[in-house]
Amino acid sequence: VQLQASGGGLVQAGGSLRLSCAASGRTFSNYHMGWFRQAPGKEREFVAGISDSGRSTVYADSMKARCTISRDNAKNTVYLQMNSLKPEDTAVYFCAAKGRLLRLSSDEYFYWGQGTQVTVSS
Repeated sequence: VQLQASGGGLVQAGGSLRLSCAASGRTFSNYHMGWFRQAPGKEREFVAGISDSGRSTVYADSMKARCTISRDNAKNTVYLQMNSLKPEDTAVYFCAAKGRLLRLSSDEYFYWGQGTQVTVSS
């Protein structure tokens, strides 16, 4: 499955962004989807995941109160709505996929898209 993330940009602290990730190449509804981020000089970290059907979601504690992951299987797209953004949210955000038979709760993913830069100014 090929993944293409978009929607990043420059936003002021306290603002919001919605990231999108369009999938192609395979049946989208066969995959759990996730979002990760990597800040400069830091390791990549898990942000949120959503099950193949969209009925189940998981979040990193640091983002749970400020973001919502969703998907539209008819559009082969997964979204990440982020609110109350902080400068420490500045990072490259990646979408990822894994087969639906794998545990959603695991942050191990096997297909990756290119990242989209999110920069939050203070």
